[in-house]
Amino acid sequence: MKIKLLSYLLLLSFQLGFSQNIEGRVMCNGYIIPNVEVINSFTKKLTTTDAEGNFSIDAKTNDLLVFVSKEHQLKKLTINPLLFINNELIVELTLNAEELNEVVVTNMPSIKLSKDAKWEQNKIDQYTLEKTTVALKVQGVYTGELVNGADFIRIGGMLVSLFIKEKEPAKKEAAEVLFKDFVKSHCDQSYFEKTLDIKPEKIGLFMEFCDTDPRSKSITTSKNVLTLMDFLFEKNTAFKKL
Repeated sequence: MKIKLLSYLLLLSFQLGFSQNIEGRVMCNGYIIPNVEVINSFTKKLTTTDAEGNFSIDAKTNDLLVFVSKEHQLKKLTINPLLFINNELIVELTLNAEELNEVVVTNMPSIKLSKDAKWEQNKIDQYTLEKTTVALKVQGVYTGELVNGADFIRIGGMLVSLFIKEKEPAKKEAAEVLFKDFVKSHCDQSYFEKTLDIKPEKIGLFMEFCDTDPRSKSITTSKNVLTLMDFLFEKNTAFKKL
């Protein structure tokens, strides 16, 4: 028996060493899949599975066949004799992840989505709500089922805690630095008297004059000392013209 099997494989391998017509079928979970593109990446030849999932394409040993379907994951197979069953190549594809959305989960508490129990429970509630919302309802008939099937006591507690958080006073923002304070931290009394030639009794008035200019706010925010000096010189000239 082993000798016959070995002889068969050797014969099939010899035959596949030359380009020939290969027949096969594409399936997924026991169902045939039509309209799957079958491409020989070496020869660039292409064919498509028929209504029964069957295909036929020229290929030889070590040629790479690529199977493409919008609803399934891409499949690559390198031709070799061990892949054939009764001279037929059976190819099994896998559904894309988004195609598995309709899987019914009957035991909700057993779902393990994360080590974070709170996050996990929120996901379970969301799944239950969406599943119940899209389910067909009979109008005017009470089935005894709780609407949305969720734990309203726990969800209510979540809403209360959210409401309390919203009522909590917002944290005080960092105190805004005043223009006057910013100037005093970089300019001493002698700067006003000697550099800007402003009399001591008029320094306070000059500061008020500068503070009324909207640019003083941007200078305080940027904290650019060079810009501050240019600004003070400019305002000094205008102040002395008053």
